[in-house]
This record gives sequence, C-alpha cells and structure tokens, in this order.
Amino acid sequence: MGHDFAYPPVDFETHPDRYRHWKLQIDGPVATLTMAVDEDGGLWPGRYELKLNSYDLGVDIELADATQRLRFEHPQVRVVKVTGPEGSKVFCAGANIRMLGMAPHAFKVNFCKFTNETRVNIEDATTHSGQVWVAALNGTASGGGYELALACEEIWLIEDGNAAVSLPEVPLLGVLPGTGGLTRLTDKRKLRRDIADVFCTKAEGFRARDAVKHDLVDRSWPRSQWAQGTAARAAELAAQVAAAHPERQGPGVPLPPLSRRATETGWAYDHVQVQLGHDGRVATITLSGPSDAPRRDATTWSLQAFRELDDALLRLRLNHLGVGLILVQTRGDRQQLLAHERQVIDGAEGDWFWREVQLFQARTLRRLDNTSKTLFAIIDAGSAFVGTLFELALACDRQYMFADEDGQNTVLLTDANQGVFPMATGLSRLDARFPGDPDAVEAVLEQEDEIDASVAEELGLVTASPDDIDWEDEVRIAVEERASLSPDALTGMEQNLRFGGAETCETKIYGRLSAWQNWIFQRPNAVGERGALTMYGHPERPVFDFDRT
Repeated sequence: MGHDFAYPPVDFETHPDRYRHWKLQIDGPVATLTMAVDEDGGLWPGRYELKLNSYDLGVDIELADATQRLRFEHPQVRVVKVTGPEGSKVFCAGANIRMLGMAPHAFKVNFCKFTNETRVNIEDATTHSGQVWVAALNGTASGGGYELALACEEIWLIEDGNAAVSLPEVPLLGVLPGTGGLTRLTDKRKLRRDIADVFCTKAEGFRARDAVKHDLVDRSWPRSQWAQGTAARAAELAAQVAAAHPERQGPGVPLPPLSRRATETGWAYDHVQVQLGHDGRVATITLSGPSDAPRRDATTWSLQAFRELDDALLRLRLNHLGVGLILVQTRGDRQQLLAHERQVIDGAEGDWFWREVQLFQARTLRRLDNTSKTLFAIIDAGSAFVGTLFELALACDRQYMFADEDGQNTVLLTDANQGVFPMATGLSRLDARFPGDPDAVEAVLEQEDEIDASVAEELGLVTASPDDIDWEDEVRIAVEERASLSPDALTGMEQNLRFGGAETCETKIYGRLSAWQNWIFQRPNAVGERGALTMYGHPERPVFDFDRT
C-alpha cells in the first residue's frame, strides 16, 4: 500500500435518503441511529472494504449530517440511541485500517479532526439541545467504535460472553486512539491512570463485567434482557430530558441542500464566496450579509450563511491542502446584519429554533478556530465586521484594518461579542485575546459606537491599521511572508497561540491530536515499510526501532 494516493474531492453534503451506512428511525421521543456500514460503500470505491462495521470519512459525513438534522428537523427527540445491526457480533471495529494505511498523511489528520468535531458536536447536543446521546453496544466496540461510544452520555454493553470494549491502537497498530479516546477516558470518565494503562495495552479489551466494574461502560444487560432493558432506560431518560426542556416542541425545520456553483477562481454560495489564489497557496473567503428580514426557516441568513461557511471550511481543509493562508472578508448592510443578530440572540431565549441557530453559529466559529491554516482578517473599505461577524475577525491570527482618511471604515462590537459564541476553552474570543488583562476587555466593551481603525489599533482589536499609502504593500508583504514559512511550524505555532488559558477536555483532544497524529502517524514504527499499521493483516510481525525519543 502506497502513501501517495491522490484522492478525489470530498463532498460533505448528504441526506438521510442517500445514507449508505446509517439508518435513522424516529419513534416519538427516541431516535435510533443504527450503524450498518455498507462494506462496498467506501469513499474510494474498489480500494478497500469496510469490513466489521469499520468506518471511513464517508461514514462520518453521514453521522455528522444526522447530528445536525436531529437538532433542527426533530425537536421532539429527547434521546438518540446509537447501536449496531441486530444480531451482529460487532458494533464497530473503528476506523478502517486499509483506508488509514493508504491515505496521505494530511488526509489522515483531517479525517481524525473531522471525526473529533462530529463527536464534540454529539456532546454539544447532549449539553445544550436536550437530545441525550447514548451508545447501545450490541456487539464489540473497538478503537474508533468505542471512541464514538465515549462521546455519548451513557454507554450500554450487551453481556453475551463475547462483546467487549477496547482501544487496541497501541498493541495492534503502533499508533494512538486519535479521536479523543485517551482524553475522554481520563478527563470525561475519570478512569484511574493504572486501569487506563492496562486497558489501552490489552488488545482484546474488557467484556461487560470488567467494563462496568472499571466505569468503561455504564450499564449492561444479558442478551435475553437487552431489548427490554435498553428500551426502558431510553424511555426513562427521554422523560427526564423532556421535563428539563419543555421548549423543544412543534414541527422541525428541514435543512435544504446548499446552493453551490463553480466560479472562474473558486466557488460560491448565496452568501459566501471562496476565491483561490493563482498559486493555490492563498484563499479568500468573503461572507456577505443579508438582503432581507429574518425568517423562521432554514433559509434565514443567520443559518444559511453559516452553513455555507462551514461547508467552505471543510472543502478547503480536505480538497485544497496547498492552501495555507485564508483571508477573511465581509460585506453587507450593517443594520440588516444587526437585525438578524438581534433576532438570533433574543429568539434563543424562548424558541428552540433560534437557540439552535445560535449554537450552530458557535460550532462553525469553533470550526474556524480549529482550522489548520493561517487566518488573516482583512478589514478593508466596505467591510461589515460588526457583532457576530466581528467574531470572525477575532478568530483570525491577525487583523489588518484599512485606515481611510474620513474614518468611515469601522468595526462594531455588540452583545454577540460578550461570550455568546465561546471558544473550545469556554472563553470568549475577547477574553482569549487579552489574557490576564480584564481591563482591556472592559475598555473594549465600553465602546458603544462604531470604532475606526486608529482606535481599534489603540484598543488592541487589530494587528495593524495602515493608511492608503501603505495598505496594499503592507498586506501584500504580510501575505507573501506568511506563505513562505514552513506549514508544519505554522500549524504547531497557531495551535499553541490560539488556545491560551486553561485547557478543557475539548482543547486537549484537538491539541493532542495535532501532536499525536503529526508525529506518530509519520514514524516508521507505524507507517514505515515494516511498521505496525503497514503490516496489519499480514502474517509478518512489525519491526520496531526500540529507541525512545
């Protein structure tokens, strides 16, 4: 298996009518999401088989779609039960080894990141949307299969003498559980270090009795009581969640396909345009504001524009690896932007739909935070970095603001910049911008009026504010300089600088992912000619270099 496979572009849009690997069934307040992977339905047809309910990016894209649709289209659902095919001995064998073995390194890392983001979104639904996810493991869950279960609020394991949970990456593949497994064991389920150590080096894992004993799962039932026990527990949870979230009532809001079209320099949606530089190293994302009033459906600007932005970021990550720098621009009528923002913030207080819109905007902004590309905000003449859209600027590594002679180029802060859209750290982007300096945050938030370039730089809201003489040259030089630097060094630098302050389970997952996957996945012990990942499934054993570094 080579590592130079040039994979075709990835499409991140799907619909339950087109799912090949998941079956979604709604029964009142309980949704059952059955993982029934089509062996021949891999993202790269003919190159590997998805045996033992293993998954690739295509399987995860469907799961991500289901998590979003359940929140918007099925507000009556209180419990989402993830399970495997009836009668199967395997719930999920984890990420497909053949796919990992042949995938380019950058694809592996982006695959693991997308999988992590989807699982964090599952946890977000449980925490904020009154949809509690539970894993009903009716067969063995190993590797990424158990990591999916770890993202759920409760884990149930069938007790049949065969089913087990395991994280076998270290003993079998020479890598690590790359989708949050170790972090969720220690930070979420609070396992003792020695028990976690034994578990992660025991390839066969723990069956039900020991899994319950060591808190690797929450409940177990024998096969004869499995259907009745899981149904009763799901109903019990659903009743509890319904009592806590009475606002989630009424019909759902369908999510229509995005309108995307190719352009001479990239592609465009209704509100977002992506322009690729001629050298393929720099891309510009321009997000335009609304042209009409807010409305309570999926085409309202606040939801549609952020769905478009989310899709654009994913396509840039996977399909345009050479792009190392994204320039972020905005356009639009400020009063209309503020009207849409006010509808979202006020509506979120009592209407589940507007609350979900706000939560989706927050998730998209965190996707931007977590994108392994340099981000520069270009606040030029005609920009519309106000309130919610100013969060885009705050998410960037640098902000360049044009200082026009008459001071008409301005930014505006609103309630949206006071923690409505928290980062993965739990901090607002303003708090993260001024670490240890609450006075600076207070000074910024005292600004009730439009802020021109000179004041913005004085307050620390922008990196630089060149005038009309220096603007073009300073921005051009900054872009050219950034594009000339090592992308590996920049990824490491940005990951450290973007997430200052105390860590959370989520930031640990992403930070360790960058370290683990960018190092271990390139070491000969894993992917060399005789590495464990390369040799998996062959009769020969891997050959390790036993020097520790």
